[in-house]
Amino acid sequence: MIPSGNHEGLKAQPKTLRQVSNHGLALIGIIGGAALVVWVFWLSVIRICKLKTNIASDRTSEFAPLLNPDQPPTDLQRYHIAPSDNNTSLCSICANLDFHQIFLDGTPLKEEIPLGLLSSILEKSYQCNFCRLISFHVRRTWKLDEFPHVDLSEIEFGMYSKNCGCLREPFYQPTFRCYRLHIVRTKDPGGLWKRHLALGEESPLIIHLLQEDAFKFGRPADLHGRRVKNTVDIGLVQKWISLCQENHGDKCGNVWKMDRKLPGFVRVVDVASMAVVPAPSGCRYLTLSYVWGSIGAGYWTTKDNIAERSIPGGLNMSTLPETITDSILFVRQLGERYLWIDALCIIQDDLLDKSIQLHAMDLVYGLSHLTIVAAGGTTAQDPLPGCRPRTRTLQQHIEVVQGLHLYVAPPRLREALAQSTWSTRCWTYQESALSCRRIYFTGPQVYFECKCDIFCEDIVAESKCLPLSHSFLRSFGEYFPYSYAVPSYTGAVDRYTRRHLTVESDIVDAFTGVTNALAMAFELGDPDRVFRYGMMLPNIHLTLLWQHNPQTPRTRRLLPVGGSSPWPSWAWAAWRGGVLYRGADVYLRTQMGDLSSEPSVEETLVEPWYIVNHGGNTMRLDVHHVSWVVLRAREVKHAYSAPQGILDPTELTLDIHRPLEPGTLVFRTTCSHFGITRRGGEEPSGYAHGLFNILSAASFPPVWVGTAVLPLELALPSSLDFIVLSRTSSRSVYDEETLRGYDGCSLHVMAVSQDEGLMERVGLGVIHEAAWIASRPEKRVVFLR
Repeated sequence: MIPSGNHEGLKAQPKTLRQVSNHGLALIGIIGGAALVVWVFWLSVIRICKLKTNIASDRTSEFAPLLNPDQPPTDLQRYHIAPSDNNTSLCSICANLDFHQIFLDGTPLKEEIPLGLLSSILEKSYQCNFCRLISFHVRRTWKLDEFPHVDLSEIEFGMYSKNCGCLREPFYQPTFRCYRLHIVRTKDPGGLWKRHLALGEESPLIIHLLQEDAFKFGRPADLHGRRVKNTVDIGLVQKWISLCQENHGDKCGNVWKMDRKLPGFVRVVDVASMAVVPAPSGCRYLTLSYVWGSIGAGYWTTKDNIAERSIPGGLNMSTLPETITDSILFVRQLGERYLWIDALCIIQDDLLDKSIQLHAMDLVYGLSHLTIVAAGGTTAQDPLPGCRPRTRTLQQHIEVVQGLHLYVAPPRLREALAQSTWSTRCWTYQESALSCRRIYFTGPQVYFECKCDIFCEDIVAESKCLPLSHSFLRSFGEYFPYSYAVPSYTGAVDRYTRRHLTVESDIVDAFTGVTNALAMAFELGDPDRVFRYGMMLPNIHLTLLWQHNPQTPRTRRLLPVGGSSPWPSWAWAAWRGGVLYRGADVYLRTQMGDLSSEPSVEETLVEPWYIVNHGGNTMRLDVHHVSWVVLRAREVKHAYSAPQGILDPTELTLDIHRPLEPGTLVFRTTCSHFGITRRGGEEPSGYAHGLFNILSAASFPPVWVGTAVLPLELALPSSLDFIVLSRTSSRSVYDEETLRGYDGCSLHVMAVSQDEGLMERVGLGVIHEAAWIASRPEKRVVFLR
């Protein structure tokens, strides 16, 4: 039964239904129209996607070329967009360039293309895609935003293209070549970059073509650019390692001539069971090289926690800094099991364990399958960039220019490492030098380096190292050791001493891995006998010829912990700062800078050498004898004759009522006194060492007879004592009008100070042989501390 009050509502219902029906039809029409638009848009997307499938995708990059890498290109496969077809986002200068032709045929340096004023390029960067690429690099690398008032008005830029090389044979076929653009300064009348050193080092501005456009030139993707992803492609890293293993053999597998076995006392982290365990015999393991920083010792392995960490699950990931946790994750991703990390595998508060382990670093790093280098951080708390999502900021700036995808290349490996904190630390030097294969995590990208190859994320360079192939990436590799022991040693000292130590007394310990490896690689014998205080004793006539870096003050290092006396002055390790091994050409210049050649000894003039060992006993050294002198008697009537003969026991002691300090060198030579005066060419501000003339007192006025490198900050007397070390073939380090030049006419001499019969090194020099003889030198048994 229906209430009477609802009758009117029932009568009105049909009209209401008709209205609703009309509104529904309208709504259906609107929905149908929208669906039609979506359907048309979807068809367009599908059509575009089908077109894009012509470019095959692989796991190492977002795009790959249409051309089969092993298929020779044909003219039908060339693709060209005329400059006028796609110049809407280019300025008038860039629009007139044919970038396709430039990348196709190259533009040599002598045909450099002018790009105009730098200031104009920066202004046009908001409207021109190519100017934007240049501006991106200049602003970032030269830090222009920090120096807004620097005058750029007269600086002009130009462009040429350079061959990237070729990974195939024959390398000279232009059809396989890839070119990269070099943007260079063509005009800088004010010498801006020399005057404004705060702008930093100028790195080359290089622009690459991405691999997805290689097919437009009928070329393979070799050495073209590759899009860098948010995280590292593990498959790509595994490919790099496999290429090295399969193609390089002993060049990368056993460069140090080591037995393929770790000592039994070495521990590793088992990343599967998360425990610190003795390294299984013959196991394959990775190593980590990183910067500790001052973040505390909470994560170190100690006497108190080694037992707990030795059982499965005993190593708690939550207590470890990000560099270490990311390294463990990376090792797992590679499918490996064992990882050596110094802070975890060495008991840090056990001096005996630490000493034993540190003296095995040559084996630990030399036998490593791969060393992970954390070059993107400043402490162990920093992540490995790219190991996990959101751990790095992509810096690959890409622009489309005339239909071509171009990007500014990030720094090459050496450049990237030079900007890192990691490369400034002494301990990390041997970790890199001793490793056969290294994977570098830097801010912009990841690099792989072995003795034969360099690979990186942003360049397609994965190929066998064919005899005639060449990649511009490989030219940046650091080859070590060299073919001979002494250049390997002096080169290592040169690079190592540029770095810094938190604990100064670690200077020799942090280099012991290198000296141990050199002794093994060149079969020099027992490293403890061959090296003392970091010095190579069998070639002491050469290794004594080191110089302080010109900008390094002459300051002694702090004593080692528990040390009773300073290290000897003749050892570079006794002094703070960088050390250079340079040839006699240093003495020919007006300034200490720009040194290049290696020191040379034509004849050893000291024989034999002795050293006081840590027990206080004087032992004879086994030093190589050198003599390149030919027909000496016919060339010079009165040639210098070095004192000969073995020292008897009475000559090996000093009557100073105290024993000789360990490290004292004892040898027979001649000593003489010469005046010194500062050279006319003043050293630049900030230099701590400079060139001094050695003056003969046998004539008046005194004659210039040689040159020495001496400290500037000392209040040097007007004359110094010098002792003879060896003969060199250098010329023009003396007064040429007075003294005749001939092969081997110069002598290496050491400037010394004396106190109670003991001598200390002050500096090094070269003097003319005739002037030395004329000075009436005195034969002496030298006790050099």
